[in-house]
Amino acid sequence: MQQPETRYAKSGEVHIAYQVIGEGPIDLVYVPGFTSHIGYAWEFPPFARFLRRLAAFSRLIWFDKRGTGLSDRVDIASLEQRMDDVRAVMEAVGSERAVLFGQSEGGPMCALFAATYPARTAALIMFATFARRAWAPDYPWARTEAQRQQRCAEIESKWGQESALVSVSSLPSLVGDPHFRQWYANYERFSASPGAALAIFLMNSAIDIRHILPAIRVPTLILHRSEDRSVHVEEGRYLAGRIPGAKFVELPGSDHDEWAGDSDAVLAEVEEFVTGVRPAPEPDRVLATILFTDVVASTERAAALGDRAWRDLLESLYAAVRREVVKFRGREIDTAGDGMFAAFDGPARGVRCAMAVVRAAAALGLGVRAGVHAGECQVMGDKLAGIAVHVGARIAAQAGAGEVLLSSTVKDLVAGSGLEFADRGAHMLKGISGEWRLFAAVD
Repeated sequence: MQQPETRYAKSGEVHIAYQVIGEGPIDLVYVPGFTSHIGYAWEFPPFARFLRRLAAFSRLIWFDKRGTGLSDRVDIASLEQRMDDVRAVMEAVGSERAVLFGQSEGGPMCALFAATYPARTAALIMFATFARRAWAPDYPWARTEAQRQQRCAEIESKWGQESALVSVSSLPSLVGDPHFRQWYANYERFSASPGAALAIFLMNSAIDIRHILPAIRVPTLILHRSEDRSVHVEEGRYLAGRIPGAKFVELPGSDHDEWAGDSDAVLAEVEEFVTGVRPAPEPDRVLATILFTDVVASTERAAALGDRAWRDLLESLYAAVRREVVKFRGREIDTAGDGMFAAFDGPARGVRCAMAVVRAAAALGLGVRAGVHAGECQVMGDKLAGIAVHVGARIAAQAGAGEVLLSSTVKDLVAGSGLEFADRGAHMLKGISGEWRLFAAVD
C-alpha cells in the first residue's frame, strides 16, 4: 500500500492534516502520542505495517495534532481545544461514530472525547497512557518536578539529534538499529521544532483527567506493556479501575510505542475488541519475491570520493531505491553497507523494481547489481529468512554492474508479463547445493 493522500480539516482557524486508509465497516480514529508526522511515519516499515494492519479491518483515520507534523504550527492549545480537532477530522471525513484509539499522550484526548461525545464514540482504546502526567501523593508513578526539569533540558538540547535522541530510550527493542535511529531523528525534527516539542511537553505535564474517568460510559480497552519505561503499567491499571466496565490487558514487553516490539499482540487485542473476532495468527512462512541490490566496486569508489562525499552519494542512492521499492509495492527488509534487501508479493514487480533501481543508480553514476529470486520464506516479525533469502543474495553476487539477474523460478512465474530475459547459463551458488540456471533482465 502506498502512502495515502494527506488532506486538511478546519478546526476553528487551524488546519489539521489527516489521512484515511482502508475501507472497513468500522471507523477507527487513531491518535498518536507526543508528536507525530503522518507523512514521514510511512518511511519506517514497522510503523507503516502497523497502520496497514489497522486499516485491514477498519476505515482508519489519523491526524497530526495542531502544532505538530503537517498540521498548522500554531501555539500549543489546551487539551479541550485539541480534543475538538478529533471532532473536526471526523466531520471532514463524514464519520458519525468511531472507535477512538489513543496512544500515550493521545489517550487523555480520546478519553475526554469519549466522555463528552458518547453518542459519537463507539468504543475507546488506550495504549500505554495515563490519567495524570505529574507526580502526586495519590499518583506516585508520574514524573517528579526534578524529572520534568531534566526532560525539558533534554528536549531543548538534544531534540532531533541522532547521537542523542530524546525519546529513543523508550523503545529498547529498536535502540541498536541504525536505520531506526536515523529515521527517528528525522521524525522528531519533522514532527516539531525543539521549542514546539517543549511547549507540547509542558502542556502534557499539566494533564489530569482523573475526575472524568467515571463519566466514560462507552466500551473501553486499556492496553499496557508490563515493562514500559515511559508510563508505568500501574497507570494503565489505574485507568481501568476507574472507568466503568473497562477491560485491562497487560502485554509483555518494554517498548512504549504500540508499533514497536510485538505489535501483533497489540493488533490482535484491538481487532478482537473492535470486531468481536480475534485474527488468526499470521503464517510463519510465506511465498515472497526477494530482491538484493548492492554497489559494484564500492570500496574503490569510496576511496576515490572520500568518506563524506561517499556517504552523501549513498544517501541519495538509498532514497532512490526506497522510492522505487514503494512504487512497486515492495517492502524494505534490511540494509547493510551499500546494499538493500526488499521483498515483493509479485515477481514481476520485483523484477521491474530491480530494473528501475539499476537505472536510478546509473543516473547517480553508480553501477548497481541486483538479484531476484522467489521462494518460501520464514517470517520472523518484520524480517524474512530461509534458503530463498540466501539464494537471492547469492544470485545478486553473480551479477555485474548494471545487471539484474534472476532465477529460473522467477522467469517461469512472470511468463506473459512482457518482460524479456537473456539466458546466462548454469551457475553454482556459494553454499547452495545444485546448479542454478540464471537469466538477465533485458531493459
